[in-house]
Amino acid sequence: MLVPIKWMSQYVDINTDEKTLADKLTLTGSHVDSIINNEREVENVITGKILEVVKHPNADKLVVTQIDINDGEPLQIITGAKNVKKGDVVPVALEGAKLPGGVRIKKTKFRGLPSYGMMCSYEELGFEDKVIPKEFRDGILILPEDTEIGKDVKEVVGLNGKTLDIEITFNRPDCLNIVGMARETAATLNTEFKFPNIEIKNETENIKDYLNGVEIENEELCSRFYAKVIKDVKIEPSPLWMQRALMDAGMRPINNIVDVTNYVMLELGQPLHAYDLEKLNGRKLIARRAKTGEKVITIDQNERELSESMLVIADEENPACIAGVMGGFNTEISESTKFMVLESANFNPKSVRETSKKIGLRSEASARNEKPMHYKMAEFASQRACQLIEMIGAGVVVGGYMEAGKSEYIPSIVTMRPYRAAELLGVEIPVEDMLKSLNSLEIKSTFDGEQISSEIPFFRADIVEEADLIEEVGRMYGFENIVSQPLQGKIKKGRKSLRREVEDEIKNIATGIGLYELTTYSFISPKSYNNICASEDSELRKYIRILNPLGEDYSSMRTTLMANMMDVIQRNSFRGVEGAKLFEVGNVFIPLQLPITEPPMEKSKLCIGLYGKYDFYDMKGVVEAILSRFGIPISLKPIKDNQTFHPGRTAGMYLNDECIGIYGEVSPEVLDNYGLNHSVYLAEIDIEKIVECKDTNWKYEPLPKYPAMTRDIAVKVKDEVLVGDMEETIKTINPYIIESVKLFDVYRGEHIENGYKSTAFSVTYRNKERTLKDKEVESIHKKILEALETKYGATLR
Repeated sequence: MLVPIKWMSQYVDINTDEKTLADKLTLTGSHVDSIINNEREVENVITGKILEVVKHPNADKLVVTQIDINDGEPLQIITGAKNVKKGDVVPVALEGAKLPGGVRIKKTKFRGLPSYGMMCSYEELGFEDKVIPKEFRDGILILPEDTEIGKDVKEVVGLNGKTLDIEITFNRPDCLNIVGMARETAATLNTEFKFPNIEIKNETENIKDYLNGVEIENEELCSRFYAKVIKDVKIEPSPLWMQRALMDAGMRPINNIVDVTNYVMLELGQPLHAYDLEKLNGRKLIARRAKTGEKVITIDQNERELSESMLVIADEENPACIAGVMGGFNTEISESTKFMVLESANFNPKSVRETSKKIGLRSEASARNEKPMHYKMAEFASQRACQLIEMIGAGVVVGGYMEAGKSEYIPSIVTMRPYRAAELLGVEIPVEDMLKSLNSLEIKSTFDGEQISSEIPFFRADIVEEADLIEEVGRMYGFENIVSQPLQGKIKKGRKSLRREVEDEIKNIATGIGLYELTTYSFISPKSYNNICASEDSELRKYIRILNPLGEDYSSMRTTLMANMMDVIQRNSFRGVEGAKLFEVGNVFIPLQLPITEPPMEKSKLCIGLYGKYDFYDMKGVVEAILSRFGIPISLKPIKDNQTFHPGRTAGMYLNDECIGIYGEVSPEVLDNYGLNHSVYLAEIDIEKIVECKDTNWKYEPLPKYPAMTRDIAVKVKDEVLVGDMEETIKTINPYIIESVKLFDVYRGEHIENGYKSTAFSVTYRNKERTLKDKEVESIHKKILEALETKYGATLR
């Protein structure tokens, strides 16, 4: 929130510079993000009155003006601005004047006529476009007609001062306004706080002659509705001082009535809304739930469809406002408005927040209504707005008011034990200092010898228990003054779970072999399952739909990590990254039943993605490197029915006949869905199975004493015979003597008929107790050939 120090100074004595103020507020809990300097680099710019405006004789789009600057002869200035006329008071940059951005003003000629300066717009004086009133966005700044001539424009327009940009936490809506921050400042600086003196001097007639009542149908959504009526409304620009206060606080001035409601909202934190009384059917306002299918055109001129969960302010026939979010176009005030109703109400924060999100509207008002505000403020804000309307001559306040809902307030009492404060804060604070701190925050507190009793003001809804009072004492004492102490207690030393240890080890292994780790959202788009070509009956499509998603792209809890991995690969490919090795360890969410009636099962998975200069065997090597570190012997089987993968280049990882994962080349159809023109390799492994089956009780043996003998064997088999099966068969012939079996060649081509392949293995033999003899090796080698012939129809090449 932006807090202009000039504005806040109206309610509190600030006896220090802005840097010290910002530091002290931060230390007492109101974090100041930055100090904005409102000083503009403006020199030699004064106010002047236009005496004459004539068309330039040599240019259709220029006019020649004569301006009185209270310095003798009028000053001739030529301009192309279309919003100036005789009698206007404007900022005049004289010869040699300096403007923001280092601009210097010099005498110049326009089509043969001299111009001795320049009239200035808000933009030329250094204001951002977002706060410039619409009537001045493309023209010269027109000052009030009673502005003194020849005055320095910095004083007239207020081009000075500092603004604090303060981060307000959700639990402190009382600070989301200038008065609230003034109260905090007074307590921080130990100075006097002055609440605005609210007094309406000239109320006339009776509200009952104009308004037929206000009503609340659902007090759960609207706890108080307070209404005042203003007659003889005159819509015109608000005074310059009010416009500048709003601009420094980051809001654009609109007109006097809207500016008053915004001014009070920023000042007191209570949003207000004004209705054209003559546009209300039945001259009555009702806070009720919207009807199914009911629609309203909001002031941004968009039609919004409403639902029964939303609260509206309606007349006797139609909705006139989406409560707490945005007003209706058909009942808004306009230049023809003569009678208006000023609404000040207190709404259910949850209802406002949900409504704002559903219709996609968020404003300064809804941001405040989304937070808990007390119904007592509704009356103060309404009275303050009426006072300002009367003060600036925007209308005449009608006597009386109409209200519905709660109005009486009985303060809650919260107690605090001084010794408990010392235990939690770690420092002994005298009771007198505690009382002083609490009372400075308008929390009336007394001490009875044992405990402090505090009467909680209506604007501090966040204080509900002893710990809240202790926090108030601590922050006013200054957390920086509390010496850090070591924690004490009998807490047992914690440790990571076995699964977490395994996950950490996987990450260490993966990063050690050159993979980059990803962390992605646990919720994905339902379209992602189509993108990875999951079949209609796939278990992956049994996902949990989120009731209140951030958007359609984040509306389902993921059942696989592969969709996220493909998204990352697509994004990096499109941004020119030609290749990468990636991995993610994360949870997937498996519902026990749909619709869900209990929490889903969360399973930890490892997903690996390779693209670029890598192939199937690179992926195989990565997978084996990780699993081997956990002592998990897997067997591979071809997978042909998974539509995410290429049917001839995909392997399932099996452990005790149970599939614990899959890896392979992504299918061309999936690549097309992601707009990729290069190969991608994915793997997904169940970490729960790694945890369950890992065997890291490594047994170490001395280096062999006796030499090994190696024999190669090449056989021809049918294409469908798996090399892995053949390796296992070879090993079983004599596990004691056969030390290893390695495939070193697969050949198809000349001299090998179609449908067959030649496979060549290197078999290493070793006896750990003595040197092998050739006859022994030949005997085992012969048995290998016989087993391969019998089981797979293999023939020796």
